Amino acid sequence: MTAMTPHIAPSLVARINPVAKLIAALVVSITLLLSVDIVSASVALVLTLALVSFAGLSARSFWVRTAPVWFAAPFAAVTTILYGEDSGRELLGFGIATISEGSLLLGVAIMLRVLAIGIPGVVLMATTDPTELADGLSQVLKLPARFVLGALAGMRMIGLFIDDWRAMGQARRARGVADTGAIRRFAAQAFALLVLAIRRGSKLATAMEAKGFGAETERTWARESRFRGPETVLVAIGVLIAGTAVTSAVLAGTWSFVIG
Repeated sequence: MTAMTPHIAPSLVARINPVAKLIAALVVSITLLLSVDIVSASVALVLTLALVSFAGLSARSFWVRTAPVWFAAPFAAVTTILYGEDSGRELLGFGIATISEGSLLLGVAIMLRVLAIGIPGVVLMATTDPTELADGLSQVLKLPARFVLGALAGMRMIGLFIDDWRAMGQARRARGVADTGAIRRFAAQAFALLVLAIRRGSKLATAMEAKGFGAETERTWARESRFRGPETVLVAIGVLIAGTAVTSAVLAGTWSFVIG
């Protein structure tokens, strides 16, 4: 049974085959990785943000899920601005770090590119059920069943690990050992979670092998995964966004192919 997240309202995107979402995200991502310029990233980011409302995510769920992307993008920009290759007029210099016109533009381009690649990927995967994704990978893309089922089992374990981390933190606070030494506490708790993950993974692998999930025979699937009209439309939208971004950058004269 498919269990959608409570913060995700029913939407057309949520009902689309996850394989189509994966292909659309890859098309946009790979295209943006071919050049580092402001125009293509800006166009792709604006177009993808305009389509976010159709994903069915609430405002709170959108900001919570994409928070790591919004945090990583400025960090990547600052790092590039300070230590990236200098070109053009030097604007500021202190120690080994210098800021030039070229490094500033490059940093902004990197920030926009991280947002344009990360946000649509997070939004599309937030509306995807892991079991439906496994069905699509095996039936539509014809990936090996053993690989797909192993990946599905691993994805299902993520929620358990989050609960384990929260439970360990509460247990430490209850014992009064979580008030000081944040770094040491984090390291100890992370090591404990690693040990727990290894044990749980070993038990899961043994149980799956005992139930025949590792058999070489052709596997049947309880639910049929189909690639139809809505899936084709979503992939076409991804191609259109990528094509529009590239065309805009070429017309603006900012397209810079990363190779050569």
